[in-house]
Amino acid sequence: MKIYIGHSKEFNFKDDLYLPIRESQLNSEHEIILPHEIYQEASDFVTKDIIKTCDVMVAEVSFPATGLGIELGWANAFECPIICIYRKGSKISGSLKVVCENFIEYTDKKDLIEKLDSVVSTLRD
Repeated sequence: MKIYIGHSKEFNFKDDLYLPIRESQLNSEHEIILPHEIYQEASDFVTKDIIKTCDVMVAEVSFPATGLGIELGWANAFECPIICIYRKGSKISGSLKVVCENFIEYTDKKDLIEKLDSVVSTLRD
């Protein structure tokens, strides 16, 4: 499965999101697209075109972000399933319910990976 991971730049996404995902079984079982890794390699990539080819979008929504909202709109328009993940205690936007039915609240990196793996595995079936 091809999975795009969207997020705000307002938190430590490299350590708190990218690293746990790259070290998890999800990374070996799926094609994981992490936008800031791509940007380091090719600054001319078009996020919209990437999202269009994905099987699912995972959005880390603990922090509001205009760019992430645009990406969620694209995923919704392309009928790409969306999973919203957020750290426990975060105040997430109510408008996310318009584009997403799958929400995962997590407490730490380990909890995030376990819950995300569980939800992603149901999409495969």
